[in-house]
Amino acid sequence: MSNRPAGHVARPTHRPHPETPRGTRRRTPSRTFLRASDGVRIDAVYEPGAAGREAADLVFVIAHGFTGGADRPHVRRIAAAFARHGAVVAFSFRGHGASGGRSTVGDREVLDLAAAVTWARGFGHARVVTVGFSMGGSVVLRHAALYGADSEARTDAVVSVSSPARWYYRGTAPMRRLHWLVMRPAGRLVGRYGLHTRIHHRDWDPVPLSPVEAAGRIAPTPLLVVHGDQDGYFPLDHPRMLAAAAGDHGELWLEPGMGHAEHASDEDLLRRIGDWAASRAG
Repeated sequence: MSNRPAGHVARPTHRPHPETPRGTRRRTPSRTFLRASDGVRIDAVYEPGAAGREAADLVFVIAHGFTGGADRPHVRRIAAAFARHGAVVAFSFRGHGASGGRSTVGDREVLDLAAAVTWARGFGHARVVTVGFSMGGSVVLRHAALYGADSEARTDAVVSVSSPARWYYRGTAPMRRLHWLVMRPAGRLVGRYGLHTRIHHRDWDPVPLSPVEAAGRIAPTPLLVVHGDQDGYFPLDHPRMLAAAAGDHGELWLEPGMGHAEHASDEDLLRRIGDWAASRAG
């Protein structure tokens, strides 16, 4: 996995002005294509969010799950909830929505997130929180481990929801179906035409840093691990492994009755995540 800088913004529809004093209500909604450091074009949306000096300092960057995207209703609902706490950047990972390329199911997606975080900082926000769901939950962990304090693409706090702890997990029926979708030509056709997700046919080479290894390298950046006790994809040993790896810089919320990722995240949970992020990011 490359750890090159996140790349530049291509054809922006709005040019942020970082020199504008913090707290000034001068940000407007924007949509553009970013360019990840390997050249893939990434569709991204910026919403200024809540007013107020403290909120003006904070921006959430949302990393959606597999088959999601910036325009999917469940991702828009997440963005609207976080907009009560600060600005929001939503984007579509490669192979999803209007973005270019093909999905590598969590590998090179870290470059997409790095480009989105760099763009978010360009609007003058002092604090960036990355929030990822399922596949995106693994991406935010690896991103935080790979982009340190000296990088424009760094994050100030990480929230990982419904993430796996280790790769190649096939212990549940949904994950066995997902592996068929990703690994078989017929599955990739279903992904392209049925789920509107273009999946790369190549195996990982090299295998990227695992989420649990990444969680151990994030400190001192605060990390919140959120997982439902009714998650049908990843059982509770996954979030417990992540939290154990994070040590004192990690916090674990096991949510009673919650299923998997964005669809299972209710308004109360999103409000609590927003409150946590506002208090822990810098």
